[in-house]
Amino acid sequence: MTAATSVRFAHRHLLGVEGLSPDEITLLLDLSESYIKQSRAADKKATLLRGRTIINLFFESSTRTRTSFELAGKRLGGDVINMSAEVSSVKKGETLIDTAMTLNAMHPDVLVVRHPDSGAVKLLSEKVNCAVINAGDGTHEHPTQALLDALAIRRRRGSLQGLTVAICGDIMHSRVARSNIHLLTAMGARVRVVAPPTLLPACIDRMGVEVFTDMRAGLRDCDIVMMLRLQTERMQGSFVPSIREYFRFYGLDYAKLEVAKPDALIMHPGPMNRGVEIDSEVADDIDRSLIREQVEMGVAVRMACLDILTRNLQSNEAAT
Repeated sequence: MTAATSVRFAHRHLLGVEGLSPDEITLLLDLSESYIKQSRAADKKATLLRGRTIINLFFESSTRTRTSFELAGKRLGGDVINMSAEVSSVKKGETLIDTAMTLNAMHPDVLVVRHPDSGAVKLLSEKVNCAVINAGDGTHEHPTQALLDALAIRRRRGSLQGLTVAICGDIMHSRVARSNIHLLTAMGARVRVVAPPTLLPACIDRMGVEVFTDMRAGLRDCDIVMMLRLQTERMQGSFVPSIREYFRFYGLDYAKLEVAKPDALIMHPGPMNRGVEIDSEVADDIDRSLIREQVEMGVAVRMACLDILTRNLQSNEAAT
């Protein structure tokens, strides 16, 4: 192990950011730094995961997350298999537990799972012998997204400690918001959430955040502005009067951004709805937008997570 991995990561799975210590978060971020260099090199292939099998099991469609996990596994030399629930036995009525038992019989080393129901990934992790990474479960958590967001911020600002971060938009349905709140508060940042009352979950203030329903008040003197998309696929009923009204009050444009710090950075986990939660001119601001960097950081972070969890597997195998 490198000096960056001198801290022990005492987890078999990565199911969420909640429960990770600041040292464990720093460990993953530091290790990710080394994988940025590898991903930018001409020869991107390593042999760390040679002989290891990674299965990407996605019950929801995804482009960025699935592709970056696939790239991460292949760049580390692993065998990567992509499975979609749309073409699997799940479509034919197989239960989640039956699917877990079937996959477990194939002896994979890592399962990367995205599922529309909160808690489903944890349930699956209890039925398999391999490591499990949560690639997003319902409205619960999306740990690798929060880690890549933190890495992008840290590379620009040097540290997360003391920063004021505003997370804006559909907080209620966002697993990205929850994971980022856990991570940022653990690392000493001050977190605000900004949303219409209809898109704020009950008791959100208990997560240690400041709550705003006025966009300009929430953005005042912020260091980082993190926008979220409207997750209409998770909404039952009407949460906003209209898209036009939503953008008028909660869409990020330069008029609203002017109350943040002059060098405030702009983030978005994607996919972006331009003209809904963010203005195109702001999203494409080459000096202030971290959106493209977030995509690059995603591959490096997922390489680090695969590295750490397979090292733990190797230690357990050696012990037996």
